[in-house]
Formats: sequence, C-alpha cells, structure tokens
Amino acid sequence: MSGMRINGVHHIAVIATDYDRSKAFYMDALGFTLRGEVYRGDRDSWMGDLELNGSYVLELFSFPSPPTRRSGPEQVGLRHLAFEVDDVDAAVAELLAKDVVTEHVRIDPHTGKRFAFFFDPDGQPLELYEA
Repeated sequence: MSGMRINGVHHIAVIATDYDRSKAFYMDALGFTLRGEVYRGDRDSWMGDLELNGSYVLELFSFPSPPTRRSGPEQVGLRHLAFEVDDVDAAVAELLAKDVVTEHVRIDPHTGKRFAFFFDPDGQPLELYEA
C-alpha cells in the first residue's frame, strides 16, 4: 500500500492575547528559545518561532481581540500539549518557583506514569508527563 509518509510533527501553533507575556512564559518558564519573529502589519499580528531542544517549534501568534478558548467543559479538537520530563515532581517545583500554578500530580491509570497539568497565560492546557 502506498501513501503519504509523515516524517514527524513540524510545529505547534498557539494564539496569544498578549504576545510579549506569552513569549516570556514559554521562554522563561519552559525553556524555549526565540528562533525568529516577524511583525505582519497587514494582519496586525506578531509571529514568533520558539524552539525547544533544537527540534521542536512552537509558532506563537498574536491577533487583535482573538476570541477566548474555552477549556471547560472539554470540547472537540486538540485538547492539550504534553511535555515529557524525567521527574514530574521536580518540574512542578520549578514551575511553582516561577509562579506558574499547576494542578496536583496524578497517575495515568492506563500507563502508570505520573503527570500534572498547568496552563499558559491564556489558559491553554499544558501537561508535564513523566518519561
């Protein structure tokens, strides 16, 4: 059977209400680096390419007055972005030290792995998942 071959995930896109605040969050709290950014005057929009570990790209966008994304009740579509860590407790402690609110650490009933949710400045659900 022939068909499309997907090589991997190229990037993840996030729309922020406050570009600078979200850029600082992803860089300072999570360790992303700024690969490049551009202001798109025709759309009154910033677009930044934030990179993690030299291979993962998060495209951060700003638009004037974007509608709020509801996190609850859960809706159809992409649910959250999960980051793999070696030690969830240490990662949670680091986020708390940076004034990032996290939920309590739980155990995935299907895998037995530890995880915890937290949120970006606009309430986008993010997850720490233990390797």
